[in-house]
Amino acid sequence: VQLQASGGGLVQAGGSLRLSCAASGRTFSNYVMGWFRQAPGKQREFVAGISVSGGTTNYADSVKGRFTISRDNAKNTIYLQMNGLKPEDTAVYYCAARWYAVTYRPHDYDYWGQGTQVTVSS
Repeated sequence: VQLQASGGGLVQAGGSLRLSCAASGRTFSNYVMGWFRQAPGKQREFVAGISVSGGTTNYADSVKGRFTISRDNAKNTIYLQMNGLKPEDTAVYYCAARWYAVTYRPHDYDYWGQGTQVTVSS
C-alpha cells in the first residue's frame, strides 16, 4: 500500500491543523493505521493509532484530549485532527500501516508515507 501524507504547515500555539493520509494500492480497509512523529534529533514516536474498523483508537499520553485520529475506509484516508497545538508538537508527521493490531513501535509498521512538517510557533 502506498501512503501520502498532507496537511502540515505553520501554526501558532493553541491553533489547529488536520493531517490527512491517503492510501492507494492494496485494500486499505485491511490495515491498522498509525500516526508517528519525529522531531529533529529525536527518535520517531507514536502519536495515535486506529483499528481496521475505526472502532478502537489509541493515543500517546502527550496528545490525549488534543488530537483525534479517524478513518474513512470509503475514501481510503485517515485523518489526524490536532487541536491545542504546542511548540513541542513541532515535528515531521508520518502515517503508517500494518496488519493486525495497533502497536507503539515504529518498526512494527510495514508501510510509511513520506511525512508532512508541522511547525508550532510560540
